[in-house]
Order: sequence, then structure tokens, then C-alpha cells
Amino acid sequence: MMRERRRTLTVSFDGVEVDAYVGESVLQCARRHQVDIPSLCFLEGLSVYGGCRVCVIEVAEDLRLRPACATTVAADMEVSTDSPRLKAYRKAIVELLFAEGNHVCAVCVSNGNCELQDVAVHVGMDHVRYDQRSPMRAIDASHPKYLFDPNRCILCTRCVRVCDEIEGAHVWDVGSRGQQAVLTTDLNQPWGTSTSCTWCGKCVAVCPTGSLSYQGTAVGEMHHDPKMIVRLAAARRGEWIDPEEYR
Repeated sequence: MMRERRRTLTVSFDGVEVDAYVGESVLQCARRHQVDIPSLCFLEGLSVYGGCRVCVIEVAEDLRLRPACATTVAADMEVSTDSPRLKAYRKAIVELLFAEGNHVCAVCVSNGNCELQDVAVHVGMDHVRYDQRSPMRAIDASHPKYLFDPNRCILCTRCVRVCDEIEGAHVWDVGSRGQQAVLTTDLNQPWGTSTSCTWCGKCVAVCPTGSLSYQGTAVGEMHHDPKMIVRLAAARRGEWIDPEEYR
């Protein structure tokens, strides 16, 4: 049975016209055409959150900055992805993420394998201009297999969404508000006492920082695998994707 051909329209990235699929997001279109837009909270296969704001773009005749992951393509849309304004904004956002938590790469289990670290390099962040909050949140090492360090969490909610939407357990959620917001398990119970956790490890796989890791992992040893979720989500939709592309 032949698959129905998807309708297309034309958009432009920084003056270069490309074909976009009707209904897809600007970020999805950009990635298909190798247009580099950094992001942290977005992960193919999960619902769109749009909370990190790192993927913001400019659209012609619109003064607002829009998150590329939550903006749907439109016919003849003119998108700017790398203007001085965007560079300054993204750099400030990443600096604020570093200032909000304790992100000392030299002693992190994900050093060298961290998406936040990669994005910081991408936007040219070599120091933080804001006051460091340096919270001292208690580490949850109660789980026999995994460890949760809330000091390195950036509240991207990837773990919340993958646990709810892919595993169907909904162990994770966000508690409190504003600067007091923090991830919680089973209504703020220790992770190790959770009766809903299936030990699947999907939350650890998708974490973009060193916040979620395996017990006993040393500095630089933690390797996350967010593309595993891309493959799982596609398989559940009955779609085939190139395994080499998402390895």
C-alpha cells in the first residue's frame, strides 16, 4: 500500500528557500534541511513543551521571538535563525540556566556528553554574567539503580513527558512554582520508594544534563540516549526510520 504523499509549502531560512511539510514545526523543518537551531527541551517523539526558549527564531513582520519547536510553518514564511538579536538572547538564556543551578562541568557525570554543555559552546558562552544562585538541593540516591541530582536539573520536563507519554507511568512531575520549582517523584516521595516506577530508564536516557544518571557513574562516564525515544515513538506509530540517522 502506497503511503500518501505529504503536502508541502515553501518557507525560507535566512534567505534560502526550502520545502516544508504542512503542519510540521519550524524546528522539524529546519532539522530536515540541516539548518542549525539549538534546543534543549524539545525531543522528537514527545509532546511539545516550549519551555527552554533556546530555539527561538525571528519571523518576518513579527517583532516577537517565537520558539521554533512550537511554531507551525506557513506558506512563504521568512525565518531568521542566526541574527545578532537571537545570538544575544540565546546566550543570555543559557547563562541563566547555568546561574540557576550547580553546573560545574569538571565534576559532572555527563561532562563531555551533555546537551547543555554543547549548547553553551554553540552560543559562545564562556562565563556567566549573572549572580549564581548555587542551590543546595538534596540529592535523591534512594533508587537502587538510578540517581537524581536536582542541582543539575534545568526543568526541561523531558523525563516527565517520556514517563507519561511513552512508558505510561507518570512517576515524574514538577512541584512548586517559580524559582522553587523542582522535579518530584510520586507526589514528592523518595524515588526509591516509588510504587509506579518501572525501572525502565527512559527518563535517564532523555535527560540533557547530569541530573539523572546511573548509580556509581563517575565523572564523564554517563552517556544518555535520547534518540532511543525517537525510535520507540516512531515504531509505536508504525513508522520506519533510518536507524543510522537516530543512532
